[in-house]
Amino acid sequence: MKIVCIGSGNVATHMANAFKENEADIVQVWSKDFNNALALAAETGAQAVADLKEIDQDADLYLIAVKDDAIVKVVRALQEVNGLVVHTSGATDMEVLAGIKNYGVFYPLQTFSKAEPIDFIHVPLCLEANSPENLSALRLIAVKLSPLIYEVSTQKRKILHLAGVFACNFVNHMYRLSQQIVEKNEIDFEILRPLIMETAVKVQHALPENVQTGPAIRNDRQTLLKHEELLHKSPHLKEIYAILSNSIKKTR
Repeated sequence: MKIVCIGSGNVATHMANAFKENEADIVQVWSKDFNNALALAAETGAQAVADLKEIDQDADLYLIAVKDDAIVKVVRALQEVNGLVVHTSGATDMEVLAGIKNYGVFYPLQTFSKAEPIDFIHVPLCLEANSPENLSALRLIAVKLSPLIYEVSTQKRKILHLAGVFACNFVNHMYRLSQQIVEKNEIDFEILRPLIMETAVKVQHALPENVQTGPAIRNDRQTLLKHEELLHKSPHLKEIYAILSNSIKKTR
């Protein structure tokens, strides 16, 4: 299978390498930053291209893994290809690809960082296509990477992406704020890692609503007030603390 990878960021890098490991032929890599295209092309044995007009018109799969607002520009360059064109965005309509003959969505529901290895066996792949035939083709491609294959409509994919922001991006930001709190008070963040790990492990076997702990769920008013007092010099943290505590109380 010949694949053209359009993009060179976190998602593009992991997916291109995963396909290569599964014996796909990454024939080209395009990126807005040609140096990044060269780097990923070197990893995958592909040709780096600087201009979308140079894209191979005879590939089997065109993997668009660029910023959401750049997808439309890329689509204009792929109007004449016969291969299957997919984007990897969680928040973008499949119909942004309309006008291309064969198209769909290949959305990996995971957080990616270039330096952190990802085992795609544990990555849910959310698929959508403009025809039953193309959906079947996408399934055959996806199963090479992961057993976790889901047919997901554009609307449900957007909802999953939103839920993922809460479950991943916002949670990581909370880690960042906790890091600020302890480091400001000369405490090593390392001491919080076991707590973070145990919290993540719990929801692998139970629903979050059944394992919530802490002063807000107990409505421990004295502790809540003490915490807010400790944050009196950081009003933005105090506000976040109050909003989240009140949200937890409402779910009791």
